[in-house]
Amino acid sequence: MLLHPTLEKLSALRLTGMVAALHEQRNMNDIANLGFEERLGLLLDREQALRDTRRMQTRLRKAKLRQDGAIEDIDFRHPRGLDKSLVLRLADCRWIKEHNNLIITGPTGVGKSYLACAFAHKACREGFYSLYLRASKLFEDMSLAKGDGRYLKLLTAIAKTDLLVLDDYGLAPLNRDQRHDLLEILEDRHGLKSTLVTSQLPLELWHEQIGDPTMADAILDRLVHSAHTIQLKGESMRKKKANLT
Repeated sequence: MLLHPTLEKLSALRLTGMVAALHEQRNMNDIANLGFEERLGLLLDREQALRDTRRMQTRLRKAKLRQDGAIEDIDFRHPRGLDKSLVLRLADCRWIKEHNNLIITGPTGVGKSYLACAFAHKACREGFYSLYLRASKLFEDMSLAKGDGRYLKLLTAIAKTDLLVLDDYGLAPLNRDQRHDLLEILEDRHGLKSTLVTSQLPLELWHEQIGDPTMADAILDRLVHSAHTIQLKGESMRKKKANLT
């Protein structure tokens, strides 16, 4: 059998993983000891691995993570009240499969954004689509979308995302439009998708920060219900690193 036409057909079918694996097999001295089914299995394994890698890279690109956070690189030594057992339990992403939420609160500099990105990165590795947005940027995007006719399209895109990360929520009180936008987003996601929120503002002050009591009740009911919480404390990790330099 001529190899070149086979390679051309595999390339035409975009089976680039099988092409690479076939080239490698030709250079293996003991490849003749393997049967046809075994060699075919190795080719398929390579193709599957390549496609899985490409899909993960696509998910990471679409996630637009602010930091290259990874669960394996989380610093548990810094005294900030971070429960390692809880983090490792959440790292299995079961909470995302069950459409629960995650709220991370604490003072500035204790690593809330890094943790959020680490959980989103792990979600991408587990096959979920994530999207990172600073809360202020989200509200800005929603306002602009209303002006150019993209509002419903943007809401739909957010609603389809498996894990939505809202970073730095609560830096300023919400206005009427922002309350409405946030409720629309959470209503679309409630019981269907997961939302991760980080905030310097303690959870017990969110009701006041939202403003309107009725809207606050509706928003918090959809966000806090069945949500896991991580409450960080202590000095800024950035300050600690600056003192070490």
